[in-house]
Amino acid sequence: MAFAFRALRSPSATNKLLQLLAASLLLLGAAAHVHAAGDPFNPGAGASSSNSGMPDDDDDDGKSWQEAKSEIPPQPQAANLVSFYVSPTATMNFFVDVNSISAGSDGVVRYTLVSKSQGGAENVSYEGIRCQTYESKSYAFGQKDGSWSRARLSGWKQISESSGNRQHAALAKDFLCQDGMIAGKVEDIRSRLRSNRPIKPGS
Repeated sequence: MAFAFRALRSPSATNKLLQLLAASLLLLGAAAHVHAAGDPFNPGAGASSSNSGMPDDDDDDGKSWQEAKSEIPPQPQAANLVSFYVSPTATMNFFVDVNSISAGSDGVVRYTLVSKSQGGAENVSYEGIRCQTYESKSYAFGQKDGSWSRARLSGWKQISESSGNRQHAALAKDFLCQDGMIAGKVEDIRSRLRSNRPIKPGS
């Protein structure tokens, strides 16, 4: 017994006990951290509703917004193109294919946009405007052979008012959106564009 007592009191035995205690504390700390972080296979578990202090992208009912799937329409026909005013300093003319306009359950108005330069160059794009957040997105670009190519950079971007070619701002404010929502039904939007009747503020 005296030998066992001296062995426990020896420096080497004491160091081993301290090392074991330290290892136990580290394991307990790691377990607590994993529990707080949540289940990696269920990102919603253990996570708060906010994201690092950034505002949540939620609808009014509290549910997270999800973008609806969209089908790219046929390339536009000249008879269906309607021009709209952009700004006095615009360097291009802009048209919307009224037959391509759709209003999704996700609050996004989608349409085919045609832009023409003074020199005759033409660009065709299938786009969307989300009225709630005042953002635009490109889905695809038209090719000369009548096909479409998917946009490589297809993220949502805040609509800008700073440039002369403010086509997205003109569409959103004058024809597509009102008070953060889609301005009426699809036929209302088409009629508004055909007759060139911009939305009046407060109407």
